[in-house]
Amino acid sequence: MAEQKLLKFVDVARDMPTKRLADIRGNDYHEIYAEFAAAKAQEQSSRCSQCGVPYCQNHCPLHNNIPDWLNMTAQGRLREAFDLSQATNTFPEICGRICPQDRLCEGNCVIETSGHGTVTIGAIEKYITDTAWEKGWVQPIAPPAERSESVGIIGSGPGGLAAADVLRRAGVQVTVYERWDRAGGLMTYGIPGFKLEKDIVMRRIKQLEDGGVEFVLNCNVGEDIGFDDIRIKHNAVLIATGVYKSRDLGGPGAGLNGIVKALDYLTASNRLNFGDKVAEIESGELNAKGKKVVVLGGGDTAMDCVRTAIRQGAETVKCLYRRDRANMPGSVRETTNAEEEGVEFVWLAAPKGFVGEGSVTGVRMAKMRLGVPDASGRQTPEEIEGADYTEAADLVIKALGFEPEDLPELWSEPDLPVTRWGTVQTNFQTHKTPMDGVYAVGDIVRGASLVVWAIADGREAADSILADFNQRADVAAE
Repeated sequence: MAEQKLLKFVDVARDMPTKRLADIRGNDYHEIYAEFAAAKAQEQSSRCSQCGVPYCQNHCPLHNNIPDWLNMTAQGRLREAFDLSQATNTFPEICGRICPQDRLCEGNCVIETSGHGTVTIGAIEKYITDTAWEKGWVQPIAPPAERSESVGIIGSGPGGLAAADVLRRAGVQVTVYERWDRAGGLMTYGIPGFKLEKDIVMRRIKQLEDGGVEFVLNCNVGEDIGFDDIRIKHNAVLIATGVYKSRDLGGPGAGLNGIVKALDYLTASNRLNFGDKVAEIESGELNAKGKKVVVLGGGDTAMDCVRTAIRQGAETVKCLYRRDRANMPGSVRETTNAEEEGVEFVWLAAPKGFVGEGSVTGVRMAKMRLGVPDASGRQTPEEIEGADYTEAADLVIKALGFEPEDLPELWSEPDLPVTRWGTVQTNFQTHKTPMDGVYAVGDIVRGASLVVWAIADGREAADSILADFNQRADVAAE
């Protein structure tokens, strides 16, 4: 009788790839998890229950065919597993690294809810595609035929690149306009290497370039080229700029030196790790070495900042958040990783101002308690009167979230429709805006969100653009 390859969750315990020791990984920017070996990937895949209703797939924004590629991996049919994974996800090796699986696929795994520990979906997804790259299974983009239509994509983050991939495979001519000197958006300059090593991102960008996608770098729309010019040049335009405007924090002392924005801080660190000369690191402005660092915020960007500060050699690193651990928005895994590396979390603390002469020396904090739930169901933080204190700090990093830039003003395009939050108005099914031939995806539509949602939006928008092109072609042929 053939050996049962699946449903081993009762006999085989959940196991993650080995995590490098905190005192070692805290000194470099390499990813913290080792790779699964083939036998371990098969073993962990075999824990899948192949349930009738795959909640893991339903709760994945891309609706990845997770049960089937786990089945293939358990049977050692890794090439087929890769083909299934790549069919629905443009960047599975990136999602395997940075998706919050504990809130999406793994968090909804049936065997997790039954008390057996979820299948390690993310680690297996990463293993499958890393193996595919090593074995040469990832093929260059080669459209069966070229098309005459062209699409201009503004922004080269995950949404823009996912759309570029789908469009280029269909033979459409694609040009990506990027304001920075490297493509990839926050995957390149926002997410630290210890979560996503940059050669992983650059490899995908090179695949797109080799497949015929044109990248116009150092191109700031509204300054170097007009939005109207892009519309005239292309048959369709996709806005995929993301949201880069940092939420600010006022109060006494807000203008002191040593108070910096999270994205500036992370970008400087990532540039340095690319080998760039970064004046702000050399001057100490964006360098945590030897400093008492305080990070304000509780999301994934805050986790990236505190863990970067550890690697820069900070004297102490504290993360201050106005709610408690149970109500913080960041990944539980990332919080654990940060604590292992020496970060101290101060819960129920909200900033009221800053102290110092010229440069910051501390953050004035209010102690908080959780009150009644708000409209979203989360308990509202309330200040405890008379419980203020000062948290010592030489460097304060504000990781309070991001908002959309004012695109109509930046692009001198008052007709570009935006919501009252500043996000671009679209049809959520087609990703079309009310402007003819203009589409939008990702954070500039959703607000600050996840890479996987941007990928899903980009793929859907590309399908919508292709459908519109085909419809026009059919009308023209009649």
